[in-house]
Amino acid sequence: MAYLQLNGCNLHYTDQGEGEPVLLIHGLGSSERDWEYQLPALLPGYRVLCLDMRGHGKSEKPKGGYSVKTFAEDCLAFIAFMQLSKPHIVGISMGGMIAFQLATDRPDVPASLTIVNSGPELIPRHPREYLLVAQRLFFAHVLPLSAIAKGLAKTLFPKSEQQDIRETFESRWLENDRRAYLASLRALVGWGVTDKLDRIICPVLVISADKDYTPVEKKREYVSRLGDARLEVIEDSRHGTPIDQADKFNALLLDFLAQSGSAAPAGNAS
Repeated sequence: MAYLQLNGCNLHYTDQGEGEPVLLIHGLGSSERDWEYQLPALLPGYRVLCLDMRGHGKSEKPKGGYSVKTFAEDCLAFIAFMQLSKPHIVGISMGGMIAFQLATDRPDVPASLTIVNSGPELIPRHPREYLLVAQRLFFAHVLPLSAIAKGLAKTLFPKSEQQDIRETFESRWLENDRRAYLASLRALVGWGVTDKLDRIICPVLVISADKDYTPVEKKREYVSRLGDARLEVIEDSRHGTPIDQADKFNALLLDFLAQSGSAAPAGNAS
């Protein structure tokens, strides 16, 4: 297992393959294992790096220092230390928020962004959104991790044939440090960079499940505010699209990376 001390925190990472670098950023309460269905597709052509965010996976779980900006700064420090030139950045859920923060803070860094079931803010603006956020925070603070894990597993992977995935998700979720998980969740609420989207200069692919937590139209709206960007909707999928529709997801991702890579023709739209 490989570790780096960055920004005062010991972070776990994996580094496999050769080629253009692709940095995969996991979601809240998860780890680099989010991407186990993507590695076989990516490794034949790319150098694939996964980083466990502070408070997650095998990385250190400090008592303080949880914010989307700090997560992004950890990623930037990792990119600099590993001497990654123009990495493609792929983020799911919280990882997509981190990718947005990184790309608006340092537009010169990413070669491309792939945003999966995520958005550039988590700011409730309507009564229903306030209610949903309040419910998420309340239940996260009062329910044991086992109850949260079971509920999320059923929501993300409800089909009878997904039983093995549900069980794997539950067992991994129970490995979370409760304090670090709650601190990370609180860090997301109220965060946003929507007013800075015009700073993003790289190609952007937004992938949305048709049954994600947030509606497709919300993603369509922010995609319209980006320059070189497109939205792809994957049907019969929920929040864990890279897992429940791995083949469709991988095909979209590989096509986008090929179009956005260093060998892509100049001016090639994505």
